Amino acid sequence: MNQPALIVIDVQNDYFADGAFPLWQADAALSQVEAAVAHARAHHVPVILVQHIAAGPAPFFNRDSHGVAIHPRLLAAAPEAPVVIKTHADSFLETDLQATLDALGVDSLWLCGMMTHNCVTHTALSPAAARYPVTVLGDASTTVSEILHILALRALAPRVAVKTVAALSAS
Repeated sequence: MNQPALIVIDVQNDYFADGAFPLWQADAALSQVEAAVAHARAHHVPVILVQHIAAGPAPFFNRDSHGVAIHPRLLAAAPEAPVVIKTHADSFLETDLQATLDALGVDSLWLCGMMTHNCVTHTALSPAAARYPVTVLGDASTTVSEILHILALRALAPRVAVKTVAALSAS
């Protein structure tokens, strides 16, 4: 079996220029996320969107706010994708992500999204992710600064594959 899934983590309005916590090169990362989604769809790879909703009052991602919403360009790129709601950095922790992956027969993960040093890393290194080969799409991810993004990808590299969307398309 070779059934990967593309998991897009926290590509939400608060992380963009008009949001509560804009990230470094969020628009460029979103363009790469769109390319990853297009690649996944062309190869019949399921796409799963992960949305963080703050458990209580927080600086961003507050329930029912404009900022908590998944970015409209991502929703347009993957309108049929299931949405997993989370309240922790680890997309598996207290969510239905594992059940969603099981239902789809997934045996490997392609991860991308926001923030590289936090939710992407925690999901990639989750105890629940240990059963899968994991690939992080570095150019389809971002965080608060270029240096934190680079450091997070370098820290991940000994434990999971780190690729670009173009490299994924070449394989």
